[in-house]
Amino acid sequence: GWQASMKSGSLSCILPCNRLPVQLMSQVRVYTSNGQKKDLGSEGTNRSTPEETLHKVGTGQDMTNAGQKQSFLKEPIQVKVKAVLKKREYGPKYTQNNFITGVRAINEFCLKSSDLDQLRKIKRRSPHDDTETFTVYLRSDVEAKSLEVWGSPEALARERKRRKEAEIRYRENLFRNQRLLREYKEFFGNTKPRSSAAAMFFKGPGKVVMVAICINGLNFFFKLLAWVYTGSASMFSEAIHSLADTCNQALLALGISQSARTPDPSHPYGFTNMRYIASLISGVGIFMMGAGLSWYHGIIGLLHPHPIESLLWAYCILAGSLVSEGATLLVAINEIRRSARAKGLSFYQYVVQSRDPSTNVVLLEDAAAVLSVAVAATCMGLTSLTGNPIYDSVGSLGVGTLLGTVSAFLIYTNTEALLGRSIQPEQLQRLTELLESDPVVRAIHDVKATDMGMSKVRFKAEVDFDGRVVTRSYLEKQDIEQLLQEIQQVKTLEELEAFMLKHGENIIDTLGAEVDRLEKDLKQRNPDVRHVDLEIL
Repeated sequence: GWQASMKSGSLSCILPCNRLPVQLMSQVRVYTSNGQKKDLGSEGTNRSTPEETLHKVGTGQDMTNAGQKQSFLKEPIQVKVKAVLKKREYGPKYTQNNFITGVRAINEFCLKSSDLDQLRKIKRRSPHDDTETFTVYLRSDVEAKSLEVWGSPEALARERKRRKEAEIRYRENLFRNQRLLREYKEFFGNTKPRSSAAAMFFKGPGKVVMVAICINGLNFFFKLLAWVYTGSASMFSEAIHSLADTCNQALLALGISQSARTPDPSHPYGFTNMRYIASLISGVGIFMMGAGLSWYHGIIGLLHPHPIESLLWAYCILAGSLVSEGATLLVAINEIRRSARAKGLSFYQYVVQSRDPSTNVVLLEDAAAVLSVAVAATCMGLTSLTGNPIYDSVGSLGVGTLLGTVSAFLIYTNTEALLGRSIQPEQLQRLTELLESDPVVRAIHDVKATDMGMSKVRFKAEVDFDGRVVTRSYLEKQDIEQLLQEIQQVKTLEELEAFMLKHGENIIDTLGAEVDRLEKDLKQRNPDVRHVDLEIL
């Protein structure tokens, strides 16, 4: 036969097969937490006796077992009573112990800075890199002070509503307010140091863009005069090309100046992507104005050819344009080489990854300008030798195709940058190894490192911290003898709860300090990492 053992609470029984005896416990004792015991076998007649229970169990078995003798075991049951701390229900009143910063207290409870001077001040670990500690207030104190100032919750609600309406009106008149603010600063003087946005155009990418704007503007003027004089389709394409370059580089200058704006609450990560947006629009502009008009004029020349006047002046202007465009191209090449060397990248990698979109646009536009001048000069020379204007129209189509290729490359690279691509695997591996080599980190998961543009990286990871190392780090800063005395003084559950709550909160603060330390190490050893988000797993 088979035996099956089943345990349920404190009752143990052996279920028999057809020919095995039945063994049941004749007495069950239940011990309560106050030390009393109850004998369930001696209770009233309403409860079933073990014999009745046996009869119920054996009703479905063979009748040959009816004459077998039943034996009962009498064994005491030992129950361990565990002292459990009563679960506390945290209601809305408990959130009054939360901390609140001074800025939130002033904005949300309509207080003044002088109202906070009389409140209890608590120093807490600062979440910002530039300060170690900052002052917070108890939310209950701030709420009580606001009621003292405004008299009632209804008056406070009315003041909040009034300020909200004023904020809405301010946003509706944002541009007018900004103009008034500028006039105010001009009249009374700006106490803050002026922005260095103008200085950006005297070095680096800003210098390259300004040089390109000046040269391309002059080229457009002289090429336009040559087209009016000669009527050449290739010269018209060159004039349109220079005009498109000038407009696009003016747009790049706007993007550079906007990218230097300081972050605000609406844009906490800054405006660095404005360079990529300006470069993207510039690529679209090259395609529409440069390639589109060049193709259009070339097709018109093929459908309706007409003789071309003397091309002597056109050749002179093309030669001057070749020199000026070549000079701008050399300035862009030198700037990209210098920047690529500083980042440890090759010239090709720096351009393809669009590390500096503004300089990339100038580089590609000027390279296309030099090649298009060569194409236009060649086609105009063939037209002069053969007298056939078809070659000149073909040159216009060639310039348009060249501009279309450059615009497609600019649109692709800047779109990839705006979508938020990952950093290089080698750089990501260095960041991962730096975290894993720290004793407080047990493992890291879900690592993401996004290139935000302009050599700014945002790093995110879920970190499994070693609780033993964190606790040991906290204990190393404590007086062990005093801590041991506190432990020895713990006699009741209330004292144990107070002891654990006190040191538990301090250990959580230690964990937060470890997170801040890891973030600071990542930023110091990798200057490109500007934003670090470490989530506790």
